[in-house]
Amino acid sequence: MPTGPGTRAWPHGSTRREWLRGALGVAGALAVPAFGPSAWGQQHTIPAALPQPTSLDDADDAALFDMERLNFNYFWEQADPSTGLVKDRCDATVARDTTTVGSIAATGFGLTAICIGEERGLVTTADAEKRVLATLSFLWKKLPNHRGFFYHFANINTGERVWDSEVSSVDTALLLCGVLMCRQHFQNAEIRRLANDIFNRVDWTWLSEDTTLLPHGWTPEVGFLPYRWDYYSELMMMYLLGMGSGTHPLRPEAWNAWKRLTFEYDGLRYIGSFAPLFVHQYSQAWFDFRRKKDKYADYFQNSVIATDVHRRFCIELSGQFPDYSDDLWGITASDSQYGYVIWGGPPAIGPIDGTVVPSAPAGSLPFLPQPTMRVLRNIRAHYPQAWCKYGFVNAFNPLKNWYDKDVVGIDTGISLLMAENARTGFIWETFMKTPEAQRGMERAGFKPY
Repeated sequence: MPTGPGTRAWPHGSTRREWLRGALGVAGALAVPAFGPSAWGQQHTIPAALPQPTSLDDADDAALFDMERLNFNYFWEQADPSTGLVKDRCDATVARDTTTVGSIAATGFGLTAICIGEERGLVTTADAEKRVLATLSFLWKKLPNHRGFFYHFANINTGERVWDSEVSSVDTALLLCGVLMCRQHFQNAEIRRLANDIFNRVDWTWLSEDTTLLPHGWTPEVGFLPYRWDYYSELMMMYLLGMGSGTHPLRPEAWNAWKRLTFEYDGLRYIGSFAPLFVHQYSQAWFDFRRKKDKYADYFQNSVIATDVHRRFCIELSGQFPDYSDDLWGITASDSQYGYVIWGGPPAIGPIDGTVVPSAPAGSLPFLPQPTMRVLRNIRAHYPQAWCKYGFVNAFNPLKNWYDKDVVGIDTGISLLMAENARTGFIWETFMKTPEAQRGMERAGFKPY
């Protein structure tokens, strides 16, 4: 899910998803004719349409490790060591960023980043465990929660709720993925105890008390938000975690409740949404969908297709925005020259203006390794202002000579995690050993093939 853009925050009283829903409702209505008449509104099994991705060579592996090293530094340096909460974003051009707004989603990516850092020798085991223990202890004892779910944004130093943000179902899920990853990776009894306590406290039955479609969140001022997780998106991890709970599980029918719309572009069919590319990435940072399918689809192969469709879409836009090419593509929710924007496609969403978002190809590295690496190599070689002390900046526009100053936690996080998965599969192999992930996949009806 896209991040709240610091001082350029979402309109007060609305969540990111409410804003996204409004934006996409307009965009979808305007852009449907770009597809064939049977392109959407149906639920179908998606066949394999592209070959499985090829592997990375040694030069690619080295380049990605260099990116991962800097990405890890963001999560290590831009967190409060005593709380473990990670900043939502920071200005990468200053020596010391003094903002204090953190996000629980970025913290979930940050906990996973510590596992990667320890595994790859970027931090000692002792220091990694100390930071993880501080984070889990704060989550368990001090960070405000409601029925185990956490507020979306919080002050990294105190844990105090920020911006009247909602108790967020999907952002809590992102945090829980990091919590379970740490429990599985570290051979530390206290880490495991705290992680169990945090996960088992989450009351999925409260969230689904009168519905199989989970609400986006809850606030003490208005109660449950009116919107539901009802269409294919990053929701898969949330439903699978809920179904995998050993204390307050979702009913198995919840997996069949949300809709899987079928899109078609350039002869390729896939399950998708009127939403940016990140919806195909986030759940698959932790859950390994390779060589598995439920009664609807092989979701890994579906994301392969969706990523290739996005690549073709960007290339088709090159007549309007000549910076886009097979060597430079990728649009997902990000900063822009004029503020935070929900954009992407197909169909075209938002005021696309030639901006490139590095986390779009980086977050899809396991799906299309060579095409995405071609873009990342090109950015590094020809757009030095798009590279900073934490890896790629959030976005840049070559046509306007605009380069973002900020690095955004969840976009840096998806780049780091998917680079590691593309290189080694470490997160998939570790996370899928958790009983919660295994139960969730089993109850959803996944079968290997």
